[in-house]
Amino acid sequence: MPDTVAILGGGVAGLSAAHELIERGFHVDVYERKAVMGGKARSIPVAGSGTGGRRDLPGEHGFRFFPGFYKHVIDTMRRIPDAAGGNAFDNLTVATRILLGRSGKAEITWVARSLENLEDLRVFLGELFTPLGVPPAEIAFFVSRLLVLATSCPERRLAEYENLKWWDFISAQQMSSLYQTYLGQGLTRSLVAMRAQEGSTRTVGYILLQLLYDLICPDQVFDRLLNGPTNDVWLSPWVDYLERQGVVFHAAVQVTGFELESGRVRSVQAIENGNPVEIAADYYIAAMPVEVMSALLTPTLKAAAPSLANLDRLQTRWMNGIQFYLRRDVPLVHGHTIYLDSPWALTSVSQRQFWTGVDLSAFGDGQVAGILSVDISEWEAPGVLYARPAMECTAKEIQEEVWAQLKQHLNVDGGMQLDDADLLTWFLDPDVQFPNPTMATNLEPLLINTAGSLQYRPEAQVEIPNLFLASDYVRTYTDLATMEGANEAARRAVNCLLLAAGSTAQPAQIWPLTEPEFLKPLQEIDRIRFGLGQPHHLL
Repeated sequence: MPDTVAILGGGVAGLSAAHELIERGFHVDVYERKAVMGGKARSIPVAGSGTGGRRDLPGEHGFRFFPGFYKHVIDTMRRIPDAAGGNAFDNLTVATRILLGRSGKAEITWVARSLENLEDLRVFLGELFTPLGVPPAEIAFFVSRLLVLATSCPERRLAEYENLKWWDFISAQQMSSLYQTYLGQGLTRSLVAMRAQEGSTRTVGYILLQLLYDLICPDQVFDRLLNGPTNDVWLSPWVDYLERQGVVFHAAVQVTGFELESGRVRSVQAIENGNPVEIAADYYIAAMPVEVMSALLTPTLKAAAPSLANLDRLQTRWMNGIQFYLRRDVPLVHGHTIYLDSPWALTSVSQRQFWTGVDLSAFGDGQVAGILSVDISEWEAPGVLYARPAMECTAKEIQEEVWAQLKQHLNVDGGMQLDDADLLTWFLDPDVQFPNPTMATNLEPLLINTAGSLQYRPEAQVEIPNLFLASDYVRTYTDLATMEGANEAARRAVNCLLLAAGSTAQPAQIWPLTEPEFLKPLQEIDRIRFGLGQPHHLL
């Protein structure tokens, strides 16, 4: 009999772990608290919106984003067959531009190019940020900060930058308001959903560099998006494939606790259809988000697995989406738009240009011609209409605020990219709920890597020999709460499980983040300096 594995959580991490295990001969059951698989990545049909036999409008927790540095989730997608005879990776389409929107000012477009050395990188970064209007001396300083990070050795990154707040590293407090707004806050909130004043330099800085490297590496794309609703072109084919391989899925099962015996997990307690159930397996993979796992940690479990004891010290913030369904398509740019100084840190993608094989007239009432999908990354700052944070607004007020902020950034110089007459309807992520009129709640917040928080994050293998972790709070190369981080964590959990089970199967492949080759000699010089107790040579 093959070893049995219970995977607790059916998001990207849980599905990724199931994929690796089922292909290595294990018996796998996946238990998900929601009625559908996919976690934050799932599509969310707008209930009741379809008329005349049409499908409900496609909604989502937030738009899907596959930057060029993603490798783990891309590898998995290549192994998911679809009905057309290809695979899920074939359903990714390359985005070629980034639009930077500023309130009341002309837009800026970033385009990829190829570089060969450090001086090329310095010039490129300077040219990239110059149109923002930040004083040249401050742009030069910001670029110098990025170059320090780029040429630092891994040892210095961990020892010095992990505990340093990004805001302090880039000396934002001493800079102009434009520097603070665009380079300090705008890029940070929009790209990594973290406040510069609290985010770890090791995470914020190196993810920002990864995104910029995607613009300069000739063999890499900057960004990719799916060519249809996420469930249609990725998650449903994935679940179907795993079921055909033998994975058993259990939906609407809420884990309530772990039962230990002789230092191992004997069983997991859960609720299914209102009834208590017991989940028994040889091995367990906890693929639940940090706020869910933290709530399950009893003193007994913490004593058995001390590396879990500080999960409640990890912080989360909100990053949720709203979709606007338009009578007229508004492409904006062939990629994502970042609204740099929007109070609610908005980013968006206009989806129809990428959904080339999707007939939008087959959804809703047939009038939708375009979908503008927007992520809200700042929920605690006052808006422009009601002067209240998003989490203190009603759903309708959130819609009106986001729409107003979009128009501030897009309808400039007499242009009218967004017209109120084109807005047919909208859909706010249902994870944002309104139990009372003055404060919303969020069922699925996002982990953020605050300065110094790495010490509280466990490895995929904990001290309990048959329990493994597959979630984006696990220590990974990716080091960010993303689909990529979740997939990498799942692979790490599977590899630890293979060792525990004495399996001879090949381990799941794991890739470190890549950087331009011309930086490697400079990083080696810094390794020598760091070992000698000397500062970085650019400081």
